[in-house]
Formats: sequence, structure tokens, C-alpha cells
Amino acid sequence: MHRYDTDHDAEGLGELLRDVAPGLVPRSRAVAGFKGQRFFIGPGGLPDLRVNACLGSARWRNLGQRSYRDYTYSLGVWLNFLVALGVEWWEAEEDDAEEFLFWRVTDPANECTVETNSFARDLAALKKFYRWMSRYGVRNPFEDFEAPRIRRHEDVKWLDPGAYKRWRDLGLRGLDVDGRADGWWRGRNAERDVAFSDALYGNGLRVSEWASVVLPELPSYDPRRGYYTCHLADACAKGGYGHLYWTPRSAMKTVLAYCEGARAAAVRRAQDAGRYERVGGRRLVTATHGTQTVTLEMLRGGVESRPWNVIGPRTRLRLFRQTRQGLEPLALWLNEDGLPRDGRGWEHTFEGANDRIERLGLEGFTCTAHMLRHSCALKWFAIGKLVYSARLGHLGQGERFDFREQFGDTWHLVQTMLGHRRVETTKNVYLEPFRSLEVETLLAHADGFPVDRFLADAFAGHPRVRTDPLRAAV
Repeated sequence: MHRYDTDHDAEGLGELLRDVAPGLVPRSRAVAGFKGQRFFIGPGGLPDLRVNACLGSARWRNLGQRSYRDYTYSLGVWLNFLVALGVEWWEAEEDDAEEFLFWRVTDPANECTVETNSFARDLAALKKFYRWMSRYGVRNPFEDFEAPRIRRHEDVKWLDPGAYKRWRDLGLRGLDVDGRADGWWRGRNAERDVAFSDALYGNGLRVSEWASVVLPELPSYDPRRGYYTCHLADACAKGGYGHLYWTPRSAMKTVLAYCEGARAAAVRRAQDAGRYERVGGRRLVTATHGTQTVTLEMLRGGVESRPWNVIGPRTRLRLFRQTRQGLEPLALWLNEDGLPRDGRGWEHTFEGANDRIERLGLEGFTCTAHMLRHSCALKWFAIGKLVYSARLGHLGQGERFDFREQFGDTWHLVQTMLGHRRVETTKNVYLEPFRSLEVETLLAHADGFPVDRFLADAFAGHPRVRTDPLRAAV
């Protein structure tokens, strides 16, 4: 698998071909597709034009950034599997699809089997691929194919508040197990990484969603507010389902401090080095109108106004504004060199933090970005239960039912905060520990116990809820 780079000619190819084949390079750019588009080269060293046309089609292009990457990877796995079988992709049968399922999920000879939820992603990608290929008369071997039942909760893990703070302090802030500054710590992006992580734990967004936010979408800091209401753009949300999200004041404070500190310093370094002038495909923003619309220069001249809601992550990485000091990216999260940070880079941040914690002797005490979303859901379900029990405890059963009918219950509270379309997803995937936790236990903790202590006590020993491993020693 490779990617197109339509911004420049490799090794001066345009100069070499100008006299021999005039117009070849512009034509190749015209048919190559968009910058960053993936394409495959077959085992014989040649591309399959039909496969690559699908990857450049509107159906594939309209996928979210993460889905585009994952679906293309799934297609590549399938194509390589067929090469091993000696079967052409346009001749594949349902039996080949069954063999693919066995090899991908169950085969003892495969050392890299995946869970059923990962295979469900493969299946979605391949069905989309073959539906597009129906224009060439290719039969879909997955048309009547049913994947095994998905048990998504198998991979779900949670951190209680104490565990999260410990993980953040050790992995991202560089403290030692005694809470002191570690003299061996060499982290250079602690302010940025802590701000990103704290906000993710507080607002429950997916990592790709939080990574796509731009400066004009941030609210102004108001110390009187406990939470800040923000809107996630449709173009940046999973499934195009934009929604409101809420970030606690403490987390927003760290984000704004990062903007004024480490981020501003990275921008100055990049401006001094002239890096922004060399960014290919740069789009200059001439005006922003609150969090609703933005006016930017068009690629062929002139300006256009567009709602933030329709501007996706790829475009956001190329948006810049002119300041008195020079160009500045509108992307909130930047690399150390001042260039916008691709959302996939956060995987390395969490992996590095986990490696550091393991070196400190705390094996198995790990965290991923998506675990913070799970943990946010768990925290808010606990808060919702405590609030409902405190406010409605004096009501009779019928009165409580009427209240829930009018205002919703705790499950719907968490569904709203996470931006789920279906409350069943919230119940079955994110909050499994509470399904087996007696309501009486919640009510017993309702009076006089803070949420942090409540969560640590309620889930002590739960196999998939991680608590602070050093709590007993503190």
C-alpha cells in the first residue's frame, strides 16, 4: 500500500519529462486523486486500476479519516489472503470468505488472529468494496455473509479517577512512584500531552474527534463555569453524527494554558524556521465568525464562507491564519516542530507513557485513549446515580417513573454525554460493571462519599476496572 503525494514532483520528475512527454505530470496529478490517497501495487509490481479507482471514489473518500485508513487496511489484508490462496479478487467465492473468517479469527496457525469486533470492521469494508465493484459485474462473496456475534465488551477497560491521575502523573508528567519529579525524565511535550489527556478523560470524546478541534472552536475561559458546552462538527464525528460535548473547567484550564505556553512556543519556533510557508496545500483563513462559519481563500482565487460543521480533519490540518508574527495553524494540537499533529500520533503518546510506567515496575498498569472514553462514561453514570438518588429518594415508585418518563434516566444522561445514537450501546458496551452492581450499593454510597472514593471502593477487584496500584501505600 502506498499514498499519493500531489504537492510536488519526486526527484524533479517534471523537469526530466518536460521535453520528452509534455503535460504528463499535470495529467498524472489530475487522475491521481487527492493528496494522501492510498493505492495498492500488486505482487507483480503493477497496480490494479479498478481497486485503486475504488479507493479514490466518493464512496471511499467520504469515510471518516480513521475509517478510511482502517477499511483500506482491511481490503489489503483480504487481497493478500487471496494471493496466498491463488485466487483473483474478482473470482472469490463465499467459501473463500468463510476461509478468511477462519484464518482471521480462529486459525491456530495464525499467530496474529483478531477479535470478532475487528473482523466486523473487515466485513464492513469488504462489503463496501464489492458493492462498488458491482459496476464491473463482480459478484460479492460477502453479500449473504454473516459475521460471528460481536462481543465488544471483551476489550473494554476502565480507570477509576485515582488510577487515571496516577497513570497521567507517571506516564505523561514524568513523576516517580513517590510523586516526586523523576530526574531521568526526558519528556518534552508534557504540557500538551497532559492537556489532551485530561480533557479526553473529562469530555469522553473519541481520540480522533478531540484531535480534530481547532482554536476557534474553543470557548473563552470563565472561572465561574464548572463545565464548558462545545459542539463537535459532523465532519469530524464518527458516522457524521456531530453533537454537544462538555469539558470540565479544570481540563479546559490546562488546554488554554497549553495554548499560551507550549503551543505558542512551538509556533514561534516554526515561524522563525519558515516551516509554515513550506506546508503544501495550505489554506489561508481570512476571518472566523464565532464557532459557526469560517471564511477562507479558495484554491483558484477568491474567498468562500463555510460552516465549521462541514470541514473535516484533513482540511483542518491545512488551515492557517495570518498574524502580526506570521502564519499560524488553526489546529489546536501541534507537534514539537509547530506543525499540526495528525490524530494517529496520539497512539504513540499513550504507548510511550505505558512503556515508561512498565519500566517503573508497574506491569499491566496501562491506558489507551479509548479507555478514557470508557472511564468518562463510568464516572458520569456514578455521578448520575448519586444525583438521582439524592434528589428523588423521597419520591414514591410511581413518581420516580413519571420523572424518568419526562426527563430521562441515568443511561440516557451518559448516552447524551458520549454522543451515542442508541442507548443500548451505552448500556451494553461502556457500562457493563454497573449492570452487575446492585442499586442498593449505589444508594448506600450516596450520602457523604465523594465520587472518587466511591468508584475506588465500588469496583475494587473488578477484573476490567483499573484502580490506583499505589493507593494502599499512600
